[in-house]
Amino acid sequence: MGIKISVVILSCLSVVVASAQQKLPYKKIFRQAAAQTSLMLENTERARAADSTLVSPRTLDKGKLKLVASRDWTSGFFPGELWYLYEYTGKKQWKSRAISATTLIEKEKYNAGTHDMGFKMYCSFGNSYRLTNDPHAKEVLMQSARTLATRFNKTAGVIRSWDHNRDKWDYPVIIDNMLNLELLFAATKISGDSSFYKIAVAHANTTMKNHFRPDNSCYHVVDYDTVTGKVIKKTTHQGYSNESAWSRGQAWAVYGFTMCYRFTGDTAYLVQAEKTAGFMLDHVNLPADGVPYWDYNAPLIPNEERDASAAAVLASALYELQGYISIKAYSMAAGKIMESLTTHYRAAAGDAKGFILLHSTGSKAANSEVDVPLVYADYYYLEALLRSKSVKKYTSTSWK
Repeated sequence: MGIKISVVILSCLSVVVASAQQKLPYKKIFRQAAAQTSLMLENTERARAADSTLVSPRTLDKGKLKLVASRDWTSGFFPGELWYLYEYTGKKQWKSRAISATTLIEKEKYNAGTHDMGFKMYCSFGNSYRLTNDPHAKEVLMQSARTLATRFNKTAGVIRSWDHNRDKWDYPVIIDNMLNLELLFAATKISGDSSFYKIAVAHANTTMKNHFRPDNSCYHVVDYDTVTGKVIKKTTHQGYSNESAWSRGQAWAVYGFTMCYRFTGDTAYLVQAEKTAGFMLDHVNLPADGVPYWDYNAPLIPNEERDASAAAVLASALYELQGYISIKAYSMAAGKIMESLTTHYRAAAGDAKGFILLHSTGSKAANSEVDVPLVYADYYYLEALLRSKSVKKYTSTSWK
């Protein structure tokens, strides 16, 4: 099994990545990540002293640290970073910090107004339960899954993504939503209740059917008619155009379908992940360092912003994918990306208010968060580092 990656890319990666993987200094990287995160904690606590409703860092806005409330879709990533630092170091100080940051967003387990329950609650409470087996974390995960399940529409077979902009679409589903399925799969695994699993599989199957183009790239938004279940239109909200390939969206797809294979063993998901990974890695507009422009079809390439967050998500996904596939192209590609991010995209020690990576693009289409640090880039970068150490047999998110 496995699609063919171009000979040119394979030959380049086999030379560059082989040496890069040997030289990637894990201890030094994590030591600097820990120092940056300590600085971020200081800055976050200082900002929260002025407004306690803000709980988690998201980005820099004109050099100023921007914090968000627990309802923001990014609120679970920083607690997740703290859990990853605890996982790597085993130090109680990181566990204590992780528990504190995770507790701040617990009320979101009842927030049925968003599909982002996985991003928020799985990255935080999911990692908590995985690393500590804490029964309270399990309870929070189960309630979060029940809340997310209320957004599922049986006729369309998908979970609604957004409630806003009802003048633009009826029942929008974004490719990002694939990652929220991890919460549902985990809920079935830890409880035995198969209803969550069935919803996740239905959503994945419908997405696989309707979100992808013949070249294996994916649309950002697919709008459904909830009366007939049919697709109304396929569009974008963050990409360059409706038919362009928004980079982070492609990375979400690779990550999401690889994750679905982990929980189901359904090879159709694995094949889809491989196909979209092939699209990303073999594309003529992928820069030599493996870090994509914010959209593969952005009009001013090579004078377009990069998206380190898309690169980090893709690298993390590729390390897991490598655990299921015999060919080494995926870990090679991931290694190249990580070498690039580590060498050229990390913030200098003591800089960027404590963020780890620079040069991410949140939404170029809206001119929002362009060429800035983003908390989810840091989260997936740390996750990729942890996963890279267990490529032969993927274990980094298995449950106790």
